[in-house]
Amino acid sequence: MLLEGKNAIVSGGSQGIGTATSVEFAREGANVCILYRKHADEAKRLVKEIQEMGRKAIAVQCDIASFADAERVVKTTVEEFGGVDILVNNAGMNWDGVCWKMTEEQWDRVIEVNLKGYFNFVRQVAPIFKDQKYGKIINVTSINGLRGKFGQSNYSASKAGIVGYTKALAKELGGFGVNVNAVAPGLIETTMLRESDARDKIVDMAMNEIVLKRVGEAEDVANVITFLASDKSRHVTGEVIKVDGGQYI
Repeated sequence: MLLEGKNAIVSGGSQGIGTATSVEFAREGANVCILYRKHADEAKRLVKEIQEMGRKAIAVQCDIASFADAERVVKTTVEEFGGVDILVNNAGMNWDGVCWKMTEEQWDRVIEVNLKGYFNFVRQVAPIFKDQKYGKIINVTSINGLRGKFGQSNYSASKAGIVGYTKALAKELGGFGVNVNAVAPGLIETTMLRESDARDKIVDMAMNEIVLKRVGEAEDVANVITFLASDKSRHVTGEVIKVDGGQYI
């Protein structure tokens, strides 16, 4: 198994890409700390599923934008599992609006969650990874952080920031045996998409761009994250891997 004996933290673990990643990690032998903000029932069910696979799992409620919460989460993970080896920064949000109507609150909250939230957790695990001369950090960005999207200047800016942050971290931590990479999904079939009133319109627009002519599934992203979390990717760092069926091309 690719992740036998490893201990992972997955933010946004109770839904979508985070859930698929947590399950795949467990299949490959890892213990998983699942972070959630609102979806407690889903997180508890996921913990049970992972435990039934013979792995350790805990669910911790937190606001990733809180530095204190990040500190608490990492401390709890180390206490429960005996250490931490993998961090997946996945949780995020969008609050759309064109630039001439966007409020200060819209801008600040998206940047705070999507960008500062990632910093909060890296800041806690980096000293651990540095000391143990091993660690894997995988940041989930978006193809819209690479190309921008109308009505999402705050979201696109935050996701673009993650790209630069990933590359800087790779340079800072590489000498200590720590790999830092990012994945950039395109349109993925998640609960948020399925429940959107505009789902059909969103899918139709995306299908005009996606060369594989299929909407991605959370497992498609989870598989790449798992590769990056494993020693199969030991010579890969500072990369941004698009998981979009060719949507960006």
